[in-house]
Amino acid sequence: MTQPVWLEMALLLGLWLAYFALHSLLASLAVKRRVARAFPGWMPLYRLSFNLLAALLLLPILWLMYSSPGPMLWRWQGMSAWLANGLALASLAGFWYSLKYYDTQEFLGFSQWRLQMRKAEDQERFRLSPFHRFVRHPWYFFGLVLIWTRDMNAAMLLSSAMITAYFIVGSRLEERKLLVYHGEVYRRYMGRVAGLIPLPWKILSAAEADELAASARTARGRL
Repeated sequence: MTQPVWLEMALLLGLWLAYFALHSLLASLAVKRRVARAFPGWMPLYRLSFNLLAALLLLPILWLMYSSPGPMLWRWQGMSAWLANGLALASLAGFWYSLKYYDTQEFLGFSQWRLQMRKAEDQERFRLSPFHRFVRHPWYFFGLVLIWTRDMNAAMLLSSAMITAYFIVGSRLEERKLLVYHGEVYRRYMGRVAGLIPLPWKILSAAEADELAASARTARGRL
């Protein structure tokens, strides 16, 4: 690659690092608790503002990837292209189907705004979708399938590697909060199911998933 391309890739790397650092900081329970104590009136809009900011800050990164893609490294061709695109479509379908098992109003922040909630902690109860029986973070898994089944230029490869690294680190940071929210039930779940990539020997049966959900409801009822 030429020097200008290296500089563009270095800029892209810096933008991803800054984006992930800010995203993790604002998503942390410590920061949200500080905001809740200092500015409680802001909390009903915190999640909604966080999501809006995350989307807006992605725009310059996507623009740089589009305007300065760098050299093409590989393309899926023939049967491999059919397989790659099939896996990508399956991941999109899985993501769409999984939405019915999430409280999207809370995820986006509309519930907090509508109900004027001022707590730093998320309020969604512990639940396991069918996909959660196979992997603890199905959205991350679908995202990994989607990005690694695309044709790869230099910008896409760098971005895919950065996103993968962030999913690994971010999932661990997220699970620290989930342990705070759900306690021993989530710790048991972590011990039984793989984190990002499904593993045949770490799968919950439907009965085991129901038992964990019932334990979470019982524990919640004691609070």
